[in-house]
Amino acid sequence: MFGTILLSLAAMMTGYVFWRLGGVPWLGHFSWPLRLGLGLLSWLLIWLGREYGHGRADGWASSIELVGMNLLVVIFLVFLLLLCADLLTGFGWLLPKLAPGLRGAALLSGLMLSALAMVQGMRPPVVEDFEVTLPGLPQELDGLVVVGVSDLHIGSQLNATWLQARVEQLLALQPDLIVLLGDIFEGHGLQPEALLPVLRSLHAPCGVYAVPGNHEGYGNETETLQLLRDAGINVLFNQWETPVPGLVMAGVENLTFRPKSHLRAPVAKALTNRPEGGTILLSHSPLRTEEAAAMGVGLMLCGHTHAGQVWPFGYLVRLRYPLLEGRYEIDRMTAIVSRGAGTWGARMRLWKPGQILRITLRARQAAAKAP
Repeated sequence: MFGTILLSLAAMMTGYVFWRLGGVPWLGHFSWPLRLGLGLLSWLLIWLGREYGHGRADGWASSIELVGMNLLVVIFLVFLLLLCADLLTGFGWLLPKLAPGLRGAALLSGLMLSALAMVQGMRPPVVEDFEVTLPGLPQELDGLVVVGVSDLHIGSQLNATWLQARVEQLLALQPDLIVLLGDIFEGHGLQPEALLPVLRSLHAPCGVYAVPGNHEGYGNETETLQLLRDAGINVLFNQWETPVPGLVMAGVENLTFRPKSHLRAPVAKALTNRPEGGTILLSHSPLRTEEAAAMGVGLMLCGHTHAGQVWPFGYLVRLRYPLLEGRYEIDRMTAIVSRGAGTWGARMRLWKPGQILRITLRARQAAAKAP
């Protein structure tokens, strides 16, 4: 169903774009048969990227998916700006002299934004630092460094080679503890034999912890979570563990789509009977934050939103997830939402690049003494 809707919208946007290109003055030689042919070719590439490339791990399929999905975003950005130009000029009826120039500016702007999005999507994720005072954290753990990464989306587009580069990037930060915040795998194109050695190289003195995301559920969730366990990664599924005395790591299932998850009370289950100490809750989706804060969580780490990934989708994502990106204070709890290291669909991001979190934990007394 999703693929059908996506391809139908792609057909509509592609048709609109190539129709309106006939109204751009410096494309006057762009005859309608040529526009029709290029429009059909564009939609065919998008269709091939979705229907043939999606879910296959071989090189040709991956390349076709990359071209098709990136082209879809280019078409979308140009479509959006052309539509705005048409609405401002009443489709040329209200401002006939201004309309052609605005359409040309919209086309150029859409192409420039697409180029920027490709650069941001292809570049390595950047490291962003946070310092968090964690209630209940013992003095001896003051300064402990947690490195977090979400939405790696390892699959047909982002493969074991890309994952190896991210592992090296994480280890270079010399973390005391590493957390993986879901959507580690895309849900298709999984190659366990190539990924397992790379995942096994991910290590930290206080351990590596992970929670599942929605994309783990799109594939074989049992297989993907077992792959993480085989790599020595601690998967937290509505449970807690203590990597060191005085620090509690808790994690929940994917809160977004799992049926009747509210009946199982995953947050309460993950936190019940935990020992004293600073509590960090891992959740792929930034949901039920007030519930977590009320139960004494000091730091909640999430992902999932991608910060919208490509403008202006962030405005739509915020309707479902008010905590879109960055740091938030909820009662006495700090929540940090990562925009993710990888990409979904197109290898494009507008505006910000991918992200890795480096969080320095502070004990309350030590923070009070800081100048």
